Amino acid sequence: MNTASAQEATGAESPLVRETLKALYGYVRPHRWAVALGLLLALAGAAGGLLQPLATKELVDRLSSGDTIATVLLALTVLVLLSTVAEAFGAYVLERTAESVVLAARRSLIGRLLRLRLAEVDRMQPGDLMSRVTSDTTLLRAVSTQAVVNAATGAVTLVAAVVVMAFLDAVLLGVTLSVVVVVGAGVALVMPRIGQATERSQAAVGEMSTGLERVFGAFRTVKASGAEERESARVEAAARRAWGHGVRSAKWEAVVGSADNLAVQLAFLAVLAVGGARVASGEIPVSILIAFLLYLFYLMEPVYKLVEAVSSYQEGAAAISRITQVDRLPTEPSALHGSVRPEAWAVVQYPASVRFEDVSFRYGPGLPYIHQQVDFEVPAAGMTAFVGPSGAGKSTLFTLLERFYEATGGRILVDGKDVRQWPLPELRSAIGYVEQDAPVLAGTLRENLVFAAPGATDDDIRAVLARTRLDTLVDRLPHGLDTLVGHRGSKLSGGERQRVAIARALLRKPRLLLLDEATSQLDAVNELALRDAIAETVRETTVLVVAHRLSTVTDADRIVVMDAGKVRAIGTHEELVVQDELYAQLAATQLLTPAARPAG
Repeated sequence: MNTASAQEATGAESPLVRETLKALYGYVRPHRWAVALGLLLALAGAAGGLLQPLATKELVDRLSSGDTIATVLLALTVLVLLSTVAEAFGAYVLERTAESVVLAARRSLIGRLLRLRLAEVDRMQPGDLMSRVTSDTTLLRAVSTQAVVNAATGAVTLVAAVVVMAFLDAVLLGVTLSVVVVVGAGVALVMPRIGQATERSQAAVGEMSTGLERVFGAFRTVKASGAEERESARVEAAARRAWGHGVRSAKWEAVVGSADNLAVQLAFLAVLAVGGARVASGEIPVSILIAFLLYLFYLMEPVYKLVEAVSSYQEGAAAISRITQVDRLPTEPSALHGSVRPEAWAVVQYPASVRFEDVSFRYGPGLPYIHQQVDFEVPAAGMTAFVGPSGAGKSTLFTLLERFYEATGGRILVDGKDVRQWPLPELRSAIGYVEQDAPVLAGTLRENLVFAAPGATDDDIRAVLARTRLDTLVDRLPHGLDTLVGHRGSKLSGGERQRVAIARALLRKPRLLLLDEATSQLDAVNELALRDAIAETVRETTVLVVAHRLSTVTDADRIVVMDAGKVRAIGTHEELVVQDELYAQLAATQLLTPAARPAG
């Protein structure tokens, strides 16, 4: 017996069922009154259908006795119209509510995904996370409202129909229930397979999204490598897995639907045989047999609703399981008073000081340490450069300052205050950060520049453009600042993207500016301009630079040499060339020669 079968047999899935129902109730609860209205309207429509066989019996009896049937026909017509209107309006209320449930789930998921800790985003696949917002939440539409109402109306109308059928003839009811119970037992065994197939299908859809996100993230590399067919095959494999699991789900749903119809058809034949014999023997009048047969066909609707509700629950449970997985992922603390106000960026504040006290860090238990007892101090203002071999832990210092990750040991102080005691939005609002790959987002150039400082004025933008030598670029663009830069800034060169990232950070008017190899793709002229801009910035901002170019390092007020996750030496360029062998070697080999200033 496999694990899934063992769980089903032992009832070990009951905690999961309770968790799923609890999560489902959480989605439905804000809309409970709308769901209740939809339920009442559905019950009103079902009541109309429940009365129609009795009206038909009355019609047959009157025909047999020669009485007028006009009143009964009129009542039957009114009953059909009212029940149809009630069902139609109820269906609209439920569909509208279902869309509201999906919207609320997506808003909650989007907010949580954007607050996930960086470690969780690094661990999971972005495409899979995105599929939970798109395809998984779509499955909530049916289970959150329609399934609830179908289960309630199906159960109520089924019980009501059985009571009326028992009143008409208990023997025929016994024949009907014996057939339905046998077929229903088979359906109960099939239902869990629908949920399993749906969950696997949704997981495969997540893999497909991940594959596409991977390709579009390096689209030019894929084409330049001639890897279109291979990557297409990879994504198609996930699509085929989704197809396979979807087909299995459809197969079992078809079995359930056929079993529903089979139960009614077999019951009809059994009732027709037994009831015909009872009519022939004079035990019951023919009107009762006709009414009973009509109720038998009427049973198809509540039984179908119950089956559909259970089927929708199985599909919805798979989606809820994937959604609640995101709800359990650790997130960064939310701001107590929201984000820092845009007008805060208009105020130039004093530069920040930084202190690392015996800081150790590793990405997880059992993994090697990136930092070991890192200790240094950076006073307010000025520029500090970090150099060292690849893998020395230089860039990781910035991720710890931003609190993308938490230090494993020791303390990191900004202005003498532990970064863990800073409100996160306040800490990050004081920092300008230029990443190593200088990402540019899809949208306009203006949107990218003001991304970190939405309150920036046009004068602020013009000043930063001039400092970063982007004003000439803006003049060349067809729509100036409102020109679209393409997916990940594909319409800009590498150097232009770096300058946009630097301008974005400067526009924030930070107290602490972090530059992670921010000039690696600049030519000598633009690098010289950026050096001048940084030299102007250090008067009012503390600048920390991870650099591989000697031209950047020689301008620094102090240089921190790192090796194997430890601080090896601290000093100026002139001091370290004499005092530290590793720095002297880096300056002579790995670091580039200084960029020469143009003559004149």
